[in-house]
Amino acid sequence: MSASGTTETASGTIPLSVEWIGDFGGALRLIDQTLLPLELQFVDCRSTEQVWVAIERLKVRGAPAIGIAAAYGVLLEFAGELPENADEFLERTLRACDYLAGSRPTAVNLFWALKRMQSVARALATGDSDFDGTLALEKLLQEARAIHDEDRAMCRAIGMHGSALLSGCTGVLTHCNTGGLATSEYGTALSAFFTSQDLGHTLHIYADETRPLLQGARLTTWELMQRKIPVTLICDSMAAQVMREGKVQAVMVGADRIAANGDTANKIGTYMLAVLARHHNIPFYVAAPSSTFDVSIADGSRIPIEQRADYEITEGLGRRTAPANVTVYNPAFDVTPAELVTAIVTERGLISPVNKQTVLEHLGVA
Repeated sequence: MSASGTTETASGTIPLSVEWIGDFGGALRLIDQTLLPLELQFVDCRSTEQVWVAIERLKVRGAPAIGIAAAYGVLLEFAGELPENADEFLERTLRACDYLAGSRPTAVNLFWALKRMQSVARALATGDSDFDGTLALEKLLQEARAIHDEDRAMCRAIGMHGSALLSGCTGVLTHCNTGGLATSEYGTALSAFFTSQDLGHTLHIYADETRPLLQGARLTTWELMQRKIPVTLICDSMAAQVMREGKVQAVMVGADRIAANGDTANKIGTYMLAVLARHHNIPFYVAAPSSTFDVSIADGSRIPIEQRADYEITEGLGRRTAPANVTVYNPAFDVTPAELVTAIVTERGLISPVNKQTVLEHLGVA
């Protein structure tokens, strides 16, 4: 870690997507990702409501980053004001968690992080006369920082395991954004590319633009260029041609929720890539921390899929590009069946083949 708002990497200083400023009465500082790549601007959230809006409007996005932001957002329910007793502390903490849980429905890291914050609050709210409001808020901040630090370590470990899979590749295709903007620092799929670079193996990345919100065009290319990693931007519809021409030897993407059997929810368009990769005999890898697994869900059919506003498609480029009142279908995610996934890369290593038995054994819950 270097100066506030940045981290040092092998190729230079990179801005942090999520950062807590100050003590338990501080603020959550985020990169406003809706302004990238044209403008790098930070926004300070000083209330739970501001964090909810930042998540819902994609100022902060990516499953791990959403979870981290939400954990810090619980602190902002108090905004430095000490709770008078255990009952007030618990009631306000649970209320903040319930509120933040409604910001986006698909990314399981959001609910995982909030559950951890709830557990800390319940353990502290003993209801006896010895309740200490200062200590309670310090413990909440400590847990949020732990979630943040654990994600940073998990991303670095994912990068090491993922880079080994790509050692024989010259070109890799990726979808959406899975770097430091989507996590705490190195990312998930992009962590494998960054780590490969750190180890002296620079890959050429082909980045899907990722319609309709262009996270690949706006964010992934920006991150890779910051790291001086060669990147070529393509339209989503060009992926099959890129594969057929032999420009890539692997596909690596992230995930927002993974079911117990390995079915994987990720940004819309991912399922299509998996089908194309199978047809072209190209390995399809998913990189995600263990916190992205939801073993309470048996398979992908039970993963809730967020439906987003029509205007993201009809006016996504700043002007209307479709007839007024046209019917729009805008799911933010799709589900890739486990049988199309060559391996899942976590901080613990690889899951391959991908099925319920291997997933549960990998997570230690078999």
